[in-house]
Amino acid sequence: MASQTKTQPNSGFNRRLFLAGAAGGAMLPVAARAAPPKPKKRGVWQNSRGTPADEDNLVDKVTDFSYQNDVLAQWIVDIWTGPANNPLITPSTGSISMTQYLARSAAAKTALAARGIYLERPIVITEDEYDASFNLADAGLDATVGVVFVLPRPTRPTLAGPPLLETAKMLMAITPNGI
Repeated sequence: MASQTKTQPNSGFNRRLFLAGAAGGAMLPVAARAAPPKPKKRGVWQNSRGTPADEDNLVDKVTDFSYQNDVLAQWIVDIWTGPANNPLITPSTGSISMTQYLARSAAAKTALAARGIYLERPIVITEDEYDASFNLADAGLDATVGVVFVLPRPTRPTLAGPPLLETAKMLMAITPNGI
């Protein structure tokens, strides 16, 4: 006995439209939504951005991680409570030249060596620089030897009273808020 398949002719009837109408709804075209804004690229990037406004060129992000160390926590406190023109983070706004970044890197290398930490190309950047998408290429640093430390904003802790060391340790545990 041969199997018979019933086929229904296509009458142009659209069940979905029929049910939407029966439920009191109407099928109206919906205006296209504007694309949501791109999220801001924060962090440390290996490649050059090009122009300050061109974040689309930032494609090689360097890994973020946090590391807690008493010596580094004290270093944060020393920077927070030290002179405003600290060579580790000055200048930190405007157009910073590669020469200025390399001077900051040399200052970081010296400061870390004084604390028993020996790195080839360290640099300290501010949290604002991190938020503005700092990139190693424009600083003249290479991801294979460069190590970036992010200094928490001095507005995060209450600098008036102790214990700042514990505050620095807590901020170090939150990437990117700690060196």
